Amino acid sequence: MGREMARQTLARLPRVAVLVPCYNEERAIAKVVADFRAALPEATIYVYDNNSSDNTAAAARSAGAVVRSETHQGKGYVVRRMFNDIEADVYVLVDGDATYDAPSAPKMIEKLLDDHLDMVVGSRIDTEEAAYRRGHRTGNLLLTGLVTNVFGRAFTDILSGYRVFSRRFVKSFPILSGGFEIETELTVHALELELPVGEVSTPYYSRPSGSSSKLSTWRDGLSILWTVLKLYRTERPLPFFGSFGIALALGSIGLAIPIFITYLQEGLVPRLPTAVLATGLMVLAFLSIACGLILDTVTRGRREAKLIAYLALRAPGEERWR
Repeated sequence: MGREMARQTLARLPRVAVLVPCYNEERAIAKVVADFRAALPEATIYVYDNNSSDNTAAAARSAGAVVRSETHQGKGYVVRRMFNDIEADVYVLVDGDATYDAPSAPKMIEKLLDDHLDMVVGSRIDTEEAAYRRGHRTGNLLLTGLVTNVFGRAFTDILSGYRVFSRRFVKSFPILSGGFEIETELTVHALELELPVGEVSTPYYSRPSGSSSKLSTWRDGLSILWTVLKLYRTERPLPFFGSFGIALALGSIGLAIPIFITYLQEGLVPRLPTAVLATGLMVLAFLSIACGLILDTVTRGRREAKLIAYLALRAPGEERWR
């Protein structure tokens, strides 16, 4: 009887997978694997090597991780492969640079399950000045503010690479990005579908000696900004194209007013090219607004399809209440 109860208890425990995308992290990956093995002893730790030129894969395998590879270069491609391949109830996504706090993982998982959330973000609190470069800090604040204004407020650190997901989030999320903009895409997906999410403050540490960041402040920052704008166009087409339409209409009206005044006073239209330009701008304004209305309908259909795929899977923490 006791063994049967123990077997049933183990069967109800969530399967936890720790997902670690890696590129040239030989100096840090063994510590990451060891720290998460200590924090989550029942979890399976997967390290996906992304064409590393050093001994990242060997170091991860020696530390006890399950090591696989992804040949398409870019963090987004690695995360997509992980989400597709790995079966679990709870997924912990963390970078392989030893900057995130492994002991925070149980608290993040507990919040996910107890509150029936689909994503919990580890909001970084730097413990050392060198942990968070000034350019990265400023860029994070600006991008977080932009996403908040466009899609609504839910997180204080949208670029955090430390997240915990439910199975239904992972298996219903259509990843499109290929690089470091994956965090932005994850955040916008949750905000757009109004999924239950949360945030936990976690310490953030500097990299181990000899390890260097793969993130370029300007190149990757501009790439993330471009991703935000593309997501705004895709997920909010009516305000996106409508704003262009209104601007074009105002420009057309501004050009047309003097022409109408001259016509009323003299009965002539002496500036015919200006009149043609004003007419063309107004036509473009109507076309832009019409595109926004049509694409808004398409976006609503896509959103409904995403929700159907999401709702087809079991809610996180459901087995705890049976």
